[in-house]
Amino acid sequence: MKTNLLALGLALFGAGAILGGCSGGSGNATPAGGGNGKDLDVVSFQGGFGIDFFQQAAKEYEAKHAGTHIKVTGGPRVWEQLRPRFASGNPPSLTWPGWGMDYWALIYDNQVFALNDALKTPAYDGKGTWGDTFDPSLLKLGEYQGKQYELPYHYNIMGWWFNPDVFAKHGWAVPKTFNELLALAPKIKAAGMAPITYQGQYPDYTIKGFLFPWVISVGGIKAADDAQSLVPGAWKSDAFLQAAKMIKQLRDAGFFEDGASGLSHTESQTDFLQGKAAMIPCGTWLESEMRKTMPAGAKMQFMMPPVADGGKGDPSAIMIGIEPWIIPAGGSNHELAIDFYKYMTSVDKAKQFVTECGTLTAIKGSDQVKLPPVLEEPVKFYRASKTVYSIQFDTWYSTLGTESKNAMAALLNGSVTPEEFVNRLEAAAEKVRQDKSKPAHTMTH
Repeated sequence: MKTNLLALGLALFGAGAILGGCSGGSGNATPAGGGNGKDLDVVSFQGGFGIDFFQQAAKEYEAKHAGTHIKVTGGPRVWEQLRPRFASGNPPSLTWPGWGMDYWALIYDNQVFALNDALKTPAYDGKGTWGDTFDPSLLKLGEYQGKQYELPYHYNIMGWWFNPDVFAKHGWAVPKTFNELLALAPKIKAAGMAPITYQGQYPDYTIKGFLFPWVISVGGIKAADDAQSLVPGAWKSDAFLQAAKMIKQLRDAGFFEDGASGLSHTESQTDFLQGKAAMIPCGTWLESEMRKTMPAGAKMQFMMPPVADGGKGDPSAIMIGIEPWIIPAGGSNHELAIDFYKYMTSVDKAKQFVTECGTLTAIKGSDQVKLPPVLEEPVKFYRASKTVYSIQFDTWYSTLGTESKNAMAALLNGSVTPEEFVNRLEAAAEKVRQDKSKPAHTMTH
């Protein structure tokens, strides 16, 4: 039985700033009515999936609702445009602000429209309520103090990636445990490749690709839950220390790509695709993000991070993160914004997004399609998982998020020891505990 996600918040993996992705076609959903003669201002983060799908959905909706005008705009750093709009009381009607926006500050400041009542209304196709169309564990991630503020659209699965052709050529087996990784890495180096590369300019990737999977593998899900819930001492627990030592062991053995600490997400991912490194941590947005620059013949396949040998954590534990949309309280035409988002989250449109954009959505049944090959493995692991978890602390507590990234960068470049690393994290967590102006969150599974 898969563990429910009962946490509040969201996890954003930063799905890249490469413009591209998918394009929308004609949807088959039945019009729900409403919204005639109104304008809608929609602003979307323009990352690996682009915004053309949403723009096409707007055109379809306009065709079904005479007199409605929907403008969909966006950019790779759209939050920079949105901050002054929120500050001046002129936010858009509907938005996906992207990972650079502090959603929680907006929620705490009552700038986000609560959607509890809307979720009780009929779904776009009239079958059941709108709320029932969402995966409840993913929907829960957008809730705060009993109110629904964020609505998930697509979600990402985090893990590692490898080129199956390269592994087959050399006769390498995908490592399932850390000891198997340690045994394989010298063989990879002997073949002239770095065993692992990473997105050094963005330590989020290694926090979510190395640290937390090994924390959970060593100490179980409670070790991660306690840290995110700011339980005293949790960030310097044995699970965190052992995970940090595993990272140091890989670094000291020379199993990371030289210079990876200075690489951007796309630079490290290009090196992986060019065969300069055998494995890389990333989410399921990887193929879409790199599609336009992928070398001919390059392949990628999902793998679970190798688990700690002898760890007490669930080896099937898998990390996900939602990409949420919000309806600003100060925006215009809430009713129309809700109805348009209902259309975008109708099962037909959600299925279309999965097949065209190569990622998964939060809508029930949307994965019941012929999945793009790149999604087959992550979906297989997701469906088989007993524990699904999400990293929330960096969005709940921005100062702790910033310090965790700085500390991770220092651990990877060798300027701090594992002991110093966990002590820095615990000290940052203690500052948040002492800051009574910050609302407290609790992570439980």
